[in-house]
Amino acid sequence: MSISLFIDIEVAPDVASDPLLAATLAEVCPVDIYAQRADGTLLVVEPNLDECVLCRLCIDATPPGAVRIRKLYDDGAVL
Repeated sequence: MSISLFIDIEVAPDVASDPLLAATLAEVCPVDIYAQRADGTLLVVEPNLDECVLCRLCIDATPPGAVRIRKLYDDGAVL
């Protein structure tokens, strides 16, 4: 369960477990929503979720449908 008020992010399990894609997500996000664990897998930094600026860089950096950003303030509409 997310601790954010405005944004929730879903990442496909195969992307979250891929160290290269996890590193890419951590690199492209301007507000540090993504980080890598010591084993290379993706960590979504939940306290930073509401910092999302809806830039779509994470969506564009991964295969189609791999990252979904839901706007909780808009009845869960997907970006």
